[in-house]
Amino acid sequence: MTTATDELLTVPEVMARLRLGRSTVYDLIRSRRLTSITIGRARRVPADAVRDFITREIEEAA
Repeated sequence: MTTATDELLTVPEVMARLRLGRSTVYDLIRSRRLTSITIGRARRVPADAVRDFITREIEEAA
């Protein structure tokens, strides 16, 4: 059974969820605003990291 905590997203999946372009997602990763891991040559973003990013952005905008 896969839980949201265990879910790792690809960059295209993150792009779709955030409705952002590829370079913007990589900029967020590079600036450490969006947590990611590398497995071999594959970059993966935990689903929780996407939710945390959205929460932080909402709090900063308020």
